[in-house]
Amino acid sequence: MACVMQTLFNISTHGQGLYEFSREVRRWLQGSGQTEGLLTLFVRHTSCSLLIQENADPDVQTDLRTFFHRLVPPTTDPSMRYLTHTYEGPDDMPAHIKAAMLPVSLSIPVSGGQVVLGTWQGIYLFEHRNAPQTRSVAAHLGG
Repeated sequence: MACVMQTLFNISTHGQGLYEFSREVRRWLQGSGQTEGLLTLFVRHTSCSLLIQENADPDVQTDLRTFFHRLVPPTTDPSMRYLTHTYEGPDDMPAHIKAAMLPVSLSIPVSGGQVVLGTWQGIYLFEHRNAPQTRSVAAHLGG
């Protein structure tokens, strides 16, 4: 009978960008003793997201960050004047919009004690705020 394993990953950020935490997930899986199942990751915040994305060329991360900044600029941009939630800073409401557009949870198969990802795929927290944050990602491995 398969067991259920749970943990929290705390990810420190230093501003907007993608932060890979695949290595931490793999290390936890290796220590879990469970070789098969479904890993669910859930970020416990409303201004960041989770992504599975390419981890070979850092230009992909730069381009994603730039694209979303252009798509949803800070509230100081004249095109965003219609927003009313501005008291937490010009990056806050845009961060909430980005988090509403992107996933806040991921489901990843586990086989042979390893996440079943493609060769160039990594697991990322996508930070949408400018200031440093400590983000909490809940992990649940069920068999």
